[in-house]
Amino acid sequence: MTTSPVLVPQVLLEAPLNKEHDAAPMQRQLYRRIKEAILDGGLMAGSRLPGSRALAEALSISRNTVTAAYELLAAEGYVQPDRQGTRVAALSRPPRSPSPRKAPDAPSAPLIAQRLTRIQPSAPRNDACAILRPGTPALSHFPLAAWRRALDHAIQRGGSAALGYGDPLGEPALRTAIARHLGMARGVRCEPAQVIITEGAQEALLLCARLLSNPGDTGWIEDPGYRGAKAAMHAGDLRIVPMRVDAEGLAATAEDWTSRPPRLIYTTPSHQYPAGAVLTVARRLDLIAQARRHHAWIIEDDYDSEFRHAGESIGAMQGLVEQAPVLYVGTFSKTMFPSLRLGFLVLPAQLLAGLQTPLEEMLRGGHRYEQLALAEFIESGQFSRHLGRMRRLYRDRQQALRDALGRQLRVPHAIEGGYCGLHLTVRLPACYPDRKIAEAARCYGIAPSPLSGFALQPMPEDNGLVLGYGNTAAELFEPLVKRLSLLIRAAEIS
Repeated sequence: MTTSPVLVPQVLLEAPLNKEHDAAPMQRQLYRRIKEAILDGGLMAGSRLPGSRALAEALSISRNTVTAAYELLAAEGYVQPDRQGTRVAALSRPPRSPSPRKAPDAPSAPLIAQRLTRIQPSAPRNDACAILRPGTPALSHFPLAAWRRALDHAIQRGGSAALGYGDPLGEPALRTAIARHLGMARGVRCEPAQVIITEGAQEALLLCARLLSNPGDTGWIEDPGYRGAKAAMHAGDLRIVPMRVDAEGLAATAEDWTSRPPRLIYTTPSHQYPAGAVLTVARRLDLIAQARRHHAWIIEDDYDSEFRHAGESIGAMQGLVEQAPVLYVGTFSKTMFPSLRLGFLVLPAQLLAGLQTPLEEMLRGGHRYEQLALAEFIESGQFSRHLGRMRRLYRDRQQALRDALGRQLRVPHAIEGGYCGLHLTVRLPACYPDRKIAEAARCYGIAPSPLSGFALQPMPEDNGLVLGYGNTAAELFEPLVKRLSLLIRAAEIS
């Protein structure tokens, strides 16, 4: 019995294949044309495709090209070869998108997890616009030559073996170096086994939410405070409670502990971000005691603690008492450079046994050469020397910015931020809307952050500009502040 030949469908003949030398291979073009015809309904399920010889003649291409396209389509399940030839497979095609000219009758259901819709965008992240941006270190002052040598040594020592995943909790050499550094510089009580290497502080915060809370638990965050902490708790589906910050840091009352007890508490005790307050020892001890009483965990983000410009450095809350219910978070984005993407999480010893297996399954390791290089950078003393140089630079830049604000900012204001870190916060009267000012400043290549953008429940006093001085030369502050002063006055609400 013979079968009648199958005519070549018109949908495959609408246009010749592109035979220019820089075009895609012919078999790839034919594969795409047939696939699109199947998905669009031009070739119906069960219909038979023409033989390879017939289609090759119709398109003026070689039979081998048609055969190769058919084989790829069959491998992916678009067609099914049988004794009678090649047939289009039955597929569950998605409905065609509505015409762009016709709006849908009703809004479609959200396509992402509902909790993620609560994460609000931060300020635009344009690297070319870094002047006065908070949180950016002095990248041009980083000792690249020393870092390159450390990387070369790491590659020589690690060899090809370091191309694999490695320990999911981090390179032992780096965990040991961090534990030793934190013990001497920050008063942190920990063993190397308690140090978990992460991709920056943000991954450490996400880990805290995933490991120690359940959806619907309550999380306290400082208000105004770090947006990344809010994002991490939103991603963990926690019920976020904003806690106001005053001159002594996070202010929790007995009523707060009774009416809305937390599972997680996020705080920046050494240098509150962005207001710059230092959490007093009385409040630190009370927070630890209450957290123990209510079975809560404190996430201590030791933000900017390495860059204190006046007096002795303030020790970490984690080391205040034995077995404090504190998870200590740190990053090398400011002390080294942001693209390094290395941070760490110091777990309380009492959590190690229960979290070992989950962490090993959730993490995969990586950045092994960078981790080994950073371990050498710390152990050799290069890291401490670099921090010393940066402290002096940032101290001078902060003072230069304070002087420029005093001379050039011709509106009522109050300067906060403490003598620490890489930024100053300038509070402004509410008649000068900070978001409008920040937007206008971007047109001039200036990137301050509006203070109100850090607050979940903005108060009238949460109005101002957060000015970064880390990556801005001191001689630029006078003209920059003068320009800002003009923009602030132009934005005034009468």
